[in-house]
Amino acid sequence: MELQLHDSTAKLSVSDAVFAAEYNEPLIHQVVTSYLAGARAGTKAQKSKAMVSGGGKKPWKQKGTGRARAGSIRSPLWRGGGKTFAAVPRDFSQKVNRKMYRGAIRSIIAELARRNHLIVAEHFTVDAPRTKGLLERLRALGSSDILIVTGELDNNLFLSARNIPNVTVCDVEAINPVTLLSHEKVLMTADAVKKLEAWLQ
Repeated sequence: MELQLHDSTAKLSVSDAVFAAEYNEPLIHQVVTSYLAGARAGTKAQKSKAMVSGGGKKPWKQKGTGRARAGSIRSPLWRGGGKTFAAVPRDFSQKVNRKMYRGAIRSIIAELARRNHLIVAEHFTVDAPRTKGLLERLRALGSSDILIVTGELDNNLFLSARNIPNVTVCDVEAINPVTLLSHEKVLMTADAVKKLEAWLQ
């Protein structure tokens, strides 16, 4: 298949296996869920009765005091005691095969192309790291919520976009399913398309 270049009358020939792939919603959902789960820190921790210091001696004898039975001052019922069901550090990551991950990326890219949410440009650069210059270019595209993907990371482009809400700049190596789905449109340069195509085939 061919993709129309935004800044030219020419067309870019691309692989049907990548840009015309079937939309697989269950696979995308599984990969996105796994990606978000892997981003969780899982560092929450609390002390159980066994971890709280002290409490080795029985506070008072079992019978004859008129008070309730107590075996330790570190009981979860006591102030300063341990937590009943203490949280421990967890690993929330979910395993996803490389083939599944690439399949989900293919499915997302193909659906963006079908819905005309994928813009392909021969080049997309700014002369200097200035937000105003990039905003003018984005107005010409007619979108304020966009992901810009380049073949190599463009420092001027990155610096120009970092203060603009809903605009993200990355290279092909930094593409992930969550970023692709979180923007209204995706703009890719021709060299980024070719790199992505080589990676996904």
